[in-house]
Amino acid sequence: MLDLVGLIVRLGLAAVWLVSGSIKASDLNQTYIAVQAYDLLPGSVSSVVAGALPFLELALGVLLLVGLGTRIGAIVSVVVLVAFVGAVAQSWARGLTIDCGCFGGGGQVAAGQTQYPQEIARDVGFLLLAGWLVARPRSLASLDGWLTAKAPAAEPQDT
Repeated sequence: MLDLVGLIVRLGLAAVWLVSGSIKASDLNQTYIAVQAYDLLPGSVSSVVAGALPFLELALGVLLLVGLGTRIGAIVSVVVLVAFVGAVAQSWARGLTIDCGCFGGGGQVAAGQTQYPQEIARDVGFLLLAGWLVARPRSLASLDGWLTAKAPAAEPQDT
């Protein structure tokens, strides 16, 4: 039963990364605008982050989808999600009026149109999924399981 739960969690988190990464990769200019709106990084670093982030998300999504390096993918997911929560929280604390750009879009929005509590709550939910996979990476239909499966014991031979 826990292996089935692991499969559902793994596929759910994979879907999050694949959707988010695909949307960001399809419009790297908008991703740059979203990263820049947080006002945390110099322009050259924002450019690197905006260019790399969608492909990191896609890589995490593919690895989790096939179940390869599940614990490592989950640990990287935790790090990325903690960074996302921190970035949104600091924007909220500083009174910035931005859309997080988590699933496309991003950048400045009109006052009163921010959704910081919902964005943080959503990312904490994703953190719970990643945390499950850190603690228990085993799941059904994973390459990890296939690669680590033990061969059946050989029958003893009479001599």
